[in-house]
Amino acid sequence: MNTPDTESPRPGAAILRTALRRNVGAMIAGTVLMGLYQAAETAFPIALGLIVEHTMQDRSLGSLGVSIGSLAVIITTVSLSWRFGMRVLQKANTTEAHRWRVQVAACGLQPVARDVDLKSGEILTIATEDADQTADIIEVVPLLISSLVAVAVAAVALGLADLRLGLLVIVGTVAILSVLAVMSKRIGASTQEQQARVARAGAKVADLIVGLRPLHGFGGNHAAFGSYRRVSADAERQAITVARVNGVYAGTALALNAVLAAAVSLTAGWLAFEGRITIGELVMAVGLAQFIMEPLKMFSEMPKYVMIARASAERMALVLTAPPVTEPGAERPRPGGDLEVDDLRHGTLRGVRFTLPAGEFVAIAAYQPRAAADLAAVLAVNVAPHTYEGAVRVGGRGIADLSIEAVREHLLVNPYDGEIFAGTLRTNIDPSGSGRSIEAAVEASMLTDVVALHREGLDYAIRDRGANLSGGQRQRLSLARALAADTDVLVLHDPTTAVDAVTEQLIARNVAKLRKGRTTLVLTSSPALLDAADRVLVLDEGVITAEDTHRNLLAGDEAYCRAVAR
Repeated sequence: MNTPDTESPRPGAAILRTALRRNVGAMIAGTVLMGLYQAAETAFPIALGLIVEHTMQDRSLGSLGVSIGSLAVIITTVSLSWRFGMRVLQKANTTEAHRWRVQVAACGLQPVARDVDLKSGEILTIATEDADQTADIIEVVPLLISSLVAVAVAAVALGLADLRLGLLVIVGTVAILSVLAVMSKRIGASTQEQQARVARAGAKVADLIVGLRPLHGFGGNHAAFGSYRRVSADAERQAITVARVNGVYAGTALALNAVLAAAVSLTAGWLAFEGRITIGELVMAVGLAQFIMEPLKMFSEMPKYVMIARASAERMALVLTAPPVTEPGAERPRPGGDLEVDDLRHGTLRGVRFTLPAGEFVAIAAYQPRAAADLAAVLAVNVAPHTYEGAVRVGGRGIADLSIEAVREHLLVNPYDGEIFAGTLRTNIDPSGSGRSIEAAVEASMLTDVVALHREGLDYAIRDRGANLSGGQRQRLSLARALAADTDVLVLHDPTTAVDAVTEQLIARNVAKLRKGRTTLVLTSSPALLDAADRVLVLDEGVITAEDTHRNLLAGDEAYCRAVAR
């Protein structure tokens, strides 16, 4: 009978079971081939013993030829079974690692974000190293079984020569595995901590790369390097601990295996001296004692790899089993594209109210930048609806009631720090390849000079994070992407902070012209964009305090004039 505090199945174990279940066929084939390899390897010293026992007594060329032929068959079996067995297992391993990498990436790219307390660099490590180490379980199990086959064949062969030799192998193997099973638990715990620290170091590197330019700009690169060095040193110390534990484990396994082999050899020698086994059986026993060290070594290493695979699976589970930030509804907004914010309270927002009828171009001048960021986060559905008060409605429907696909289709929030991806200008502007409004978006965002500057035009190659573009070019490229999407409602958050005043004036006019008849909201302090808007809302101390055209506000509101005048 289960009690309330019964431990629930661990998600890491479930991931390993899934990996094993999906590869049953390959694992059976691999186990058979690797078992055949181990059996053939074991047969080699047995064959040598039989040759000594019988062939050397007959001393005939026919017996010698049969012996050589038998050894050739055994060697061929060893070679081919290993070759094809490892091919099957490694193909399954690689395929399974690919599946987990894709699954982790799919979780990160789902329309609804997951509630994962991990940085992007940590998720990258999980999607690469942890996925690979989890998939290693596909090879570990067949190798474990095949090693057991080798030990079992050796124990039976030695038992037929003398029961004490067979029992010695069985008892010795059980004792070795018992000792190593206890040690492998520490390896699993240490490895999991090492993987976490390496992931944190990777996340730190990713953060530093993103902020490299501003770090150089204010001279913070040395302090940032020192911060990374401390995180990396943490990972180094844990790696040394893991290496030390692995070294103790490997050394103990090797020592125990050597003791068992020596015990079998000495016992066989004593039995031969007593006349209880023949010289051929002695040769077989000594040969098997040397041979079983290899499968025993492999057998004894398997618990360690199982623990490493489980530790990696537990880390993958942090991403794969994380709940979504919000549970979206299933409704769709009515056509038109109106936007309503009703008594919104979140972060610095203290009851924001406004309505954008379909087709209107409205600007919000936020005196506190944090308020603009909070509003953008809510509109982008980066904040779960249950974590704020009030309502946001698109097409008359609350965001919480809409499917996330419907929200993304009808409402686009373009952040001020929009990412630029490795690829081309075209793939950054039109990631889906639909080809909608690319030329118009390029012209409206004043990206035409970048296109004209390069012979490849829109097919000009962009490096990772837009490293070969200036700050203004990256911002205009991000704006072009938002305009090309041509959504019913478009929200732009500080879209022109990195461009010069003349270009900003042209962009403001172009955006107003291109978005005519479509609902547009701009969070900005740019005079050009504020002047292009049909009306301006002033957001101060978390509430809307004024509403008018930009020019009327300049003429009659001294605080507004000070906030936006340049």
